[in-house]
Amino acid sequence: MEQQWRTILEQEFGTIQNWQALSGGDTSGVYKFVASDSLLVAKTSSGNHNRDLLGAERDGLQVLAATKTVLVPEVLFYHKSSEEGELLVTNFIESGSKTTVSLREFGRDLARLHQVEVPLFGWTRNNFIGALPQSNKEQKDWSSFYVEERLAPQLQLAQDKGLLPSHLIPNEDKLHQVCKTILGSPQASPIHGDLWGGNYLINPQGQGVVIDPSFYHGHGEVDLAMSRLFGGFGPAFYAGYHEVLPEAAGAEERRDLYQLYYLLVHLNMFGRSYLSSVAAILQRYFA
Repeated sequence: MEQQWRTILEQEFGTIQNWQALSGGDTSGVYKFVASDSLLVAKTSSGNHNRDLLGAERDGLQVLAATKTVLVPEVLFYHKSSEEGELLVTNFIESGSKTTVSLREFGRDLARLHQVEVPLFGWTRNNFIGALPQSNKEQKDWSSFYVEERLAPQLQLAQDKGLLPSHLIPNEDKLHQVCKTILGSPQASPIHGDLWGGNYLINPQGQGVVIDPSFYHGHGEVDLAMSRLFGGFGPAFYAGYHEVLPEAAGAEERRDLYQLYYLLVHLNMFGRSYLSSVAAILQRYFA
């Protein structure tokens, strides 16, 4: 931990002890430490100090907490300056066992989040997906939002970076036509926005806790699609989810289209190893 962060933390929390770097901070430094007899986590910004990456994460955690559905770490402190960057402090969540019972209840909690109804898709602020900017300009129509704020920017970025051949990229009319037909008009709800296996844990009490949100108001199936992209969360999780929210007709057809956004993000962040997966979905839906 850089001395500047330790100084700020000690001003806020008193003497800190037992601090150590944690793995998993792709876009931020992540540290665990003890202060005032509490186990805490500090995340620090890296790169461009004016990006507001951790400010967006803070806001997403607070909105998710306010739904009283899924559990999230408690935001305890946030600091930002042009010289130092950003610092976000939350309580530390110990990991427990991922049992059938705990995963089923976590699925129920996520479904309850997706039952919360909001009037518009998007959010009142932009944020990030991984290290990439994510626009959340609010719209009433879901398929228009998904094309204009999700697929089109990532397709353009992939083309600009020379990662995606232009012949694979559908024009905007085609994007709108296909997405309108397949995605329909779902109800907007709060979603985590980046729900892969590294962004949740089961605490010692057997409760699911989500971390590192890329929060916005979208279609709840987006979270399910992302959860399945790299292996899934296990049958009990999905069984619990669908006990609360039965699977809607056409969900399987929508899944790959929702996974396309995340695969494009991975293509743009990590390179051509994701090209074949992206190309297969583009050809399936838009050829």
